[in-house]
Amino acid sequence: MKSLRRLAALGAGLVTTASLLVVTAPTAAAVTDLELATRWAPIHYQDTDSSDYDADYLSKIDFDLEWDTLNNWEHQDDVLSRLTGTVYYSVVETSTHWFLGYGFYHPRDWEDFSDPFGIYTHENDMEGVVLTVRRDGSYYGKFEAMVTVAHTDFYSYVPAGSTFTSGRENVDGTVPMRTYNGVAHPTTRQEAKGHGVYAWNGAEFPGGDGVVYYPSGAAEVPSSGNDRFVGYQLVNVFAADGLWARRANTATFAGYGTFRGDNGKDNAANAPWGWDDGNDGGDIPRGMIATDPAYLVAQYFAGEGSFSLAYTRNSYR
Repeated sequence: MKSLRRLAALGAGLVTTASLLVVTAPTAAAVTDLELATRWAPIHYQDTDSSDYDADYLSKIDFDLEWDTLNNWEHQDDVLSRLTGTVYYSVVETSTHWFLGYGFYHPRDWEDFSDPFGIYTHENDMEGVVLTVRRDGSYYGKFEAMVTVAHTDFYSYVPAGSTFTSGRENVDGTVPMRTYNGVAHPTTRQEAKGHGVYAWNGAEFPGGDGVVYYPSGAAEVPSSGNDRFVGYQLVNVFAADGLWARRANTATFAGYGTFRGDNGKDNAANAPWGWDDGNDGGDIPRGMIATDPAYLVAQYFAGEGSFSLAYTRNSYR
Protein backbone atom coordinates (compact mmCIF):
# COMPACT_ATOMS: atom_id res chain seq x y z
CA MET A 1 0.00 0.00 0.00
CA LYS A 2 2.82 2.39 0.90
CA SER A 3 4.47 1.59 -2.42
CA LEU A 4 1.26 2.37 -4.27
CA ARG A 5 0.91 5.66 -2.43
CA ARG A 6 4.52 6.54 -3.25
CA LEU A 7 3.88 5.75 -6.92
CA ALA A 8 0.72 7.83 -6.89
CA ALA A 9 2.59 10.73 -5.32
CA LEU A 10 5.39 10.38 -7.85
CA GLY A 11 2.86 10.36 -10.67
CA ALA A 12 1.18 13.46 -9.30
CA GLY A 13 4.54 15.15 -9.09
CA LEU A 14 5.24 14.37 -12.73
CA VAL A 15 1.91 15.86 -13.83
CA THR A 16 2.57 18.98 -11.78
CA THR A 17 6.06 19.37 -13.23
CA ALA A 18 4.75 18.89 -16.76
CA SER A 19 2.06 21.48 -16.15
CA LEU A 20 4.62 23.95 -14.90
CA LEU A 21 6.73 23.38 -17.97
CA VAL A 22 3.78 24.21 -20.21
CA VAL A 23 2.96 27.36 -18.28
CA THR A 24 6.52 28.69 -18.22
CA ALA A 25 7.47 27.77 -21.80
CA PRO A 26 8.86 30.85 -23.60
CA THR A 27 6.58 32.57 -26.12
CA ALA A 28 7.63 33.29 -29.70
CA ALA A 29 9.93 36.31 -30.00
CA ALA A 30 8.28 39.56 -31.09
CA VAL A 31 9.27 41.07 -34.41
CA THR A 32 12.02 43.69 -34.09
CA ASP A 33 11.67 47.16 -35.57
CA LEU A 34 14.43 46.47 -38.09
CA GLU A 35 12.81 43.19 -39.16
CA LEU A 36 9.47 44.92 -39.58
CA ALA A 37 10.92 47.88 -41.44
CA THR A 38 12.92 45.56 -43.71
CA ARG A 39 9.91 43.36 -44.49
CA TRP A 40 7.83 46.29 -45.76
CA ALA A 41 10.66 48.54 -47.02
CA PRO A 42 9.83 49.95 -50.46
CA ILE A 43 11.45 49.00 -53.71
CA HIS A 44 12.33 52.55 -54.67
CA TYR A 45 12.40 53.97 -58.21
CA GLN A 46 14.64 57.06 -58.18
CA ASP A 47 14.57 59.13 -61.35
CA THR A 48 17.90 60.80 -62.15
CA ASP A 49 18.81 64.00 -63.92
CA SER A 50 20.59 63.45 -67.23
CA SER A 51 23.45 65.87 -66.47
CA ASP A 52 23.78 65.83 -62.64
CA TYR A 53 22.52 62.33 -62.00
CA ASP A 54 24.65 61.63 -58.94
CA ALA A 55 22.90 64.42 -57.01
CA ASP A 56 19.81 62.21 -57.14
CA TYR A 57 21.49 59.29 -55.39
CA LEU A 58 20.13 58.41 -51.95
CA SER A 59 22.63 59.05 -49.19
CA LYS A 60 23.17 59.41 -45.47
CA ILE A 61 22.79 62.89 -44.01
CA ASP A 62 26.33 62.64 -42.63
CA PHE A 63 27.73 61.22 -45.88
CA ASP A 64 30.71 63.58 -45.50
CA LEU A 65 31.43 62.07 -42.07
CA GLU A 66 30.03 65.00 -40.06
CA TRP A 67 26.61 66.43 -39.24
CA ASP A 68 27.11 70.03 -40.44
CA THR A 69 24.35 70.34 -43.05
CA LEU A 70 25.53 73.79 -44.22
CA ASN A 71 28.22 72.19 -46.38
CA ASN A 72 26.37 69.17 -47.80
CA TRP A 73 25.66 70.92 -51.12
CA GLU A 74 29.37 71.65 -51.60
CA HIS A 75 30.53 68.21 -50.44
CA GLN A 76 28.13 66.31 -52.68
CA ASP A 77 30.48 66.62 -55.66
CA ASP A 78 33.56 65.78 -53.61
CA VAL A 79 32.68 62.41 -52.13
CA LEU A 80 30.57 60.48 -54.64
CA SER A 81 31.86 57.20 -53.25
CA ARG A 82 30.13 58.03 -49.95
CA LEU A 83 26.68 58.56 -51.47
CA THR A 84 25.67 55.11 -50.30
CA GLY A 85 22.09 53.90 -50.51
CA THR A 86 20.48 54.78 -47.17
CA VAL A 87 16.88 55.12 -46.00
CA TYR A 88 15.89 56.40 -42.56
CA TYR A 89 13.10 54.48 -40.83
CA SER A 90 10.94 54.79 -37.74
CA VAL A 91 8.35 52.52 -36.10
CA VAL A 92 5.55 53.67 -33.81
CA GLU A 93 2.63 51.48 -32.75
CA THR A 94 -0.86 51.26 -31.35
CA SER A 95 -2.62 48.10 -30.21
CA THR A 96 -4.02 47.62 -33.73
CA HIS A 97 -1.32 48.94 -36.10
CA TRP A 98 2.32 49.68 -36.78
CA PHE A 99 3.16 52.91 -38.59
CA LEU A 100 6.41 52.63 -40.54
CA GLY A 101 8.08 55.84 -41.70
CA TYR A 102 10.77 55.92 -44.40
CA GLY A 103 12.78 59.06 -45.25
CA PHE A 104 14.84 59.49 -48.43
CA TYR A 105 17.66 62.03 -48.11
CA HIS A 106 19.51 63.95 -50.86
CA PRO A 107 22.15 66.69 -50.37
CA ARG A 108 20.54 68.93 -53.01
CA ASP A 109 17.15 69.99 -54.36
CA TRP A 110 17.60 71.95 -57.56
CA GLU A 111 16.45 72.87 -61.07
CA ASP A 112 18.42 72.89 -64.29
CA PHE A 113 17.50 76.50 -65.01
CA SER A 114 19.00 79.54 -63.27
CA ASP A 115 17.45 80.35 -59.89
CA PRO A 116 19.14 83.59 -58.73
CA PHE A 117 16.54 84.34 -56.05
CA GLY A 118 16.61 80.87 -54.48
CA ILE A 119 12.96 80.09 -55.10
CA TYR A 120 13.28 76.55 -56.45
CA THR A 121 16.61 75.28 -55.12
CA HIS A 122 17.86 74.52 -51.63
CA GLU A 123 20.49 72.58 -49.72
CA ASN A 124 19.42 69.21 -48.25
CA ASP A 125 16.20 67.41 -49.08
CA MET A 126 14.23 64.71 -47.30
CA GLU A 127 10.86 63.38 -48.40
CA GLY A 128 9.32 59.99 -47.78
CA VAL A 129 6.39 57.72 -46.95
CA VAL A 130 4.45 56.31 -44.01
CA LEU A 131 2.99 52.81 -44.22
CA THR A 132 0.08 51.54 -42.13
CA VAL A 133 0.43 47.85 -41.20
CA ARG A 134 -2.26 46.01 -39.26
CA ARG A 135 -1.17 43.87 -36.32
CA ASP A 136 -3.27 40.90 -37.38
CA GLY A 137 -1.48 38.23 -35.34
CA SER A 138 0.97 37.30 -38.08
CA TYR A 139 4.66 38.03 -37.58
CA TYR A 140 4.86 40.96 -40.01
CA GLY A 141 1.23 42.08 -40.09
CA LYS A 142 -0.84 43.18 -43.07
CA PHE A 143 -0.02 46.26 -45.17
CA GLU A 144 -3.14 48.43 -45.54
CA ALA A 145 -2.26 51.99 -46.64
CA MET A 146 0.52 54.37 -47.68
CA VAL A 147 0.86 58.16 -47.49
CA THR A 148 3.67 59.81 -49.46
CA VAL A 149 5.33 63.21 -49.12
CA ALA A 150 5.79 65.29 -52.27
CA HIS A 151 6.96 68.79 -51.34
CA THR A 152 4.02 70.41 -49.51
CA ASP A 153 1.45 67.78 -50.51
CA PHE A 154 0.69 64.30 -49.20
CA TYR A 155 -0.73 61.54 -51.42
CA SER A 156 -2.81 58.55 -50.28
CA TYR A 157 -2.56 55.01 -51.67
CA VAL A 158 -3.81 51.53 -50.81
CA PRO A 159 -2.62 48.08 -51.86
CA ALA A 160 -5.02 45.80 -53.72
CA GLY A 161 -7.48 44.20 -51.33
CA SER A 162 -7.26 46.85 -48.62
CA THR A 163 -10.52 47.88 -46.94
CA PHE A 164 -9.29 51.47 -46.66
CA THR A 165 -11.22 53.96 -48.81
CA SER A 166 -11.22 57.73 -49.30
CA GLY A 167 -11.80 59.77 -46.16
CA ARG A 168 -11.04 63.46 -45.79
CA GLU A 169 -8.50 62.97 -48.57
CA ASN A 170 -9.15 61.01 -51.75
CA VAL A 171 -7.25 57.79 -52.38
CA ASP A 172 -4.87 58.70 -55.19
CA GLY A 173 -4.24 55.19 -56.48
CA THR A 174 -3.17 51.62 -55.85
CA VAL A 175 0.30 50.71 -54.59
CA PRO A 176 1.95 48.25 -57.00
CA MET A 177 3.69 45.42 -55.18
CA ARG A 178 6.87 43.73 -56.40
CA THR A 179 8.49 40.56 -55.12
CA TYR A 180 11.96 40.75 -53.63
CA ASN A 181 13.58 37.93 -51.63
CA GLY A 182 10.38 35.94 -51.95
CA VAL A 183 7.95 38.50 -50.46
CA ALA A 184 5.89 41.37 -51.88
CA HIS A 185 7.09 44.91 -51.17
CA PRO A 186 5.35 48.22 -51.87
CA THR A 187 6.91 50.33 -54.59
CA THR A 188 7.65 54.06 -54.56
CA ARG A 189 8.97 56.50 -57.13
CA GLN A 190 10.82 59.75 -56.60
CA GLU A 191 11.34 62.67 -58.92
CA ALA A 192 14.73 63.82 -60.12
CA LYS A 193 15.96 67.15 -58.73
CA GLY A 194 12.88 68.03 -56.62
CA HIS A 195 12.44 64.52 -55.13
CA GLY A 196 8.68 64.40 -54.54
CA VAL A 197 7.60 60.86 -53.58
CA TYR A 198 4.64 58.94 -55.01
CA ALA A 199 3.59 55.34 -55.49
CA TRP A 200 5.39 53.84 -58.49
CA ASN A 201 3.18 54.12 -61.56
CA GLY A 202 4.55 51.00 -63.24
CA ALA A 203 6.14 53.07 -66.01
CA GLU A 204 9.68 53.46 -67.29
CA PHE A 205 11.73 56.39 -65.96
CA PRO A 206 11.23 59.71 -67.77
CA GLY A 207 14.08 59.90 -70.25
CA GLY A 208 14.83 56.21 -69.75
CA ASP A 209 17.39 56.57 -66.95
CA GLY A 210 17.04 56.02 -63.22
CA VAL A 211 18.15 53.96 -60.23
CA VAL A 212 16.10 51.18 -58.64
CA TYR A 213 16.94 50.71 -54.97
CA TYR A 214 16.22 47.47 -53.07
CA PRO A 215 16.22 46.94 -49.27
CA SER A 216 19.13 44.49 -49.35
CA GLY A 217 20.77 45.79 -46.19
CA ALA A 218 23.90 46.73 -48.13
CA ALA A 219 24.54 50.47 -48.63
CA GLU A 220 25.64 50.58 -52.26
CA VAL A 221 26.61 53.36 -54.65
CA PRO A 222 25.00 53.24 -58.12
CA SER A 223 27.37 52.52 -60.98
CA SER A 224 25.73 55.31 -63.00
CA GLY A 225 22.52 57.28 -63.27
CA ASN A 226 20.94 54.25 -64.90
CA ASP A 227 21.50 51.35 -62.51
CA ARG A 228 18.54 49.00 -62.06
CA PHE A 229 19.68 47.13 -58.93
CA VAL A 230 21.28 49.00 -56.04
CA GLY A 231 21.05 47.96 -52.40
CA TYR A 232 20.14 50.28 -49.57
CA GLN A 233 20.52 50.05 -45.80
CA LEU A 234 17.96 51.09 -43.20
CA VAL A 235 19.02 53.50 -40.43
CA ASN A 236 16.81 53.96 -37.39
CA VAL A 237 15.67 57.56 -36.85
CA PHE A 238 15.68 56.80 -33.11
CA ALA A 239 19.20 55.36 -32.97
CA ALA A 240 21.51 56.64 -30.25
CA ASP A 241 23.10 59.89 -31.51
CA GLY A 242 20.88 59.53 -34.59
CA LEU A 243 18.55 61.92 -36.36
CA TRP A 244 15.92 62.31 -33.63
CA ALA A 245 18.52 62.46 -30.88
CA ARG A 246 20.13 65.38 -32.73
CA ARG A 247 16.88 67.31 -33.18
CA ALA A 248 18.13 70.23 -31.05
CA ASN A 249 21.67 70.20 -32.49
CA THR A 250 22.31 73.54 -34.19
CA ALA A 251 24.94 72.13 -36.55
CA THR A 252 22.22 70.05 -38.21
CA PHE A 253 18.97 71.89 -37.56
CA ALA A 254 17.98 75.54 -37.92
CA GLY A 255 14.78 74.90 -35.98
CA TYR A 256 12.38 72.14 -35.03
CA GLY A 257 12.42 69.63 -37.89
CA THR A 258 14.19 72.02 -40.32
CA PHE A 259 17.67 71.30 -41.65
CA ARG A 260 20.24 74.08 -41.83
CA GLY A 261 21.08 75.03 -45.40
CA ASP A 262 22.39 78.15 -47.15
CA ASN A 263 22.41 77.28 -50.86
CA GLY A 264 19.38 78.60 -52.71
CA LYS A 265 16.55 79.12 -50.24
CA ASP A 266 17.86 79.04 -46.69
CA ASN A 267 16.73 76.31 -44.27
CA ALA A 268 14.15 74.87 -46.67
CA ALA A 269 14.36 71.08 -46.10
CA ASN A 270 12.61 69.12 -43.37
CA ALA A 271 13.04 65.96 -41.34
CA PRO A 272 9.92 63.76 -40.91
CA TRP A 273 8.69 65.72 -37.89
CA GLY A 274 8.74 68.81 -40.11
CA TRP A 275 6.78 67.36 -43.05
CA ASP A 276 3.52 69.15 -43.77
CA ASP A 277 0.64 69.08 -46.22
CA GLY A 278 -0.42 72.62 -46.91
CA ASN A 279 -4.19 72.12 -47.00
CA ASP A 280 -5.26 69.09 -44.97
CA GLY A 281 -6.75 71.02 -42.05
CA GLY A 282 -5.69 72.85 -38.92
CA ASP A 283 -6.13 69.74 -36.78
CA ILE A 284 -3.29 68.05 -38.72
CA PRO A 285 -0.34 70.35 -38.05
CA ARG A 286 3.19 70.19 -39.37
CA GLY A 287 4.97 66.96 -38.47
CA MET A 288 1.91 64.94 -37.46
CA ILE A 289 2.56 62.40 -40.22
CA ALA A 290 5.53 61.29 -38.10
CA THR A 291 4.54 62.17 -34.54
CA ASP A 292 0.85 61.16 -34.67
CA PRO A 293 0.36 59.04 -37.80
CA ALA A 294 -2.63 57.17 -36.36
CA TYR A 295 -4.70 60.35 -36.23
CA LEU A 296 -3.57 61.47 -39.69
CA VAL A 297 -4.38 58.08 -41.24
CA ALA A 298 -7.77 57.96 -39.49
CA GLN A 299 -8.62 61.31 -41.05
CA TYR A 300 -7.19 60.67 -44.51
CA PHE A 301 -8.96 57.31 -44.94
CA ALA A 302 -12.27 55.63 -44.15
CA GLY A 303 -13.09 51.94 -43.86
CA GLU A 304 -10.23 51.21 -41.45
CA GLY A 305 -12.19 48.75 -39.30
CA SER A 306 -10.73 48.22 -35.83
CA PHE A 307 -8.31 51.13 -35.45
CA SER A 308 -6.79 52.47 -32.24
CA LEU A 309 -5.51 56.03 -31.80
CA ALA A 310 -3.76 55.29 -28.49
CA TYR A 311 -0.04 54.59 -28.78
CA THR A 312 1.56 51.68 -27.02
CA ARG A 313 4.97 52.99 -28.21
CA ASN A 314 5.90 56.25 -29.86
CA SER A 315 9.43 57.60 -29.44
CA TYR A 316 8.50 60.90 -31.10
CA ARG A 317 6.52 61.54 -27.92
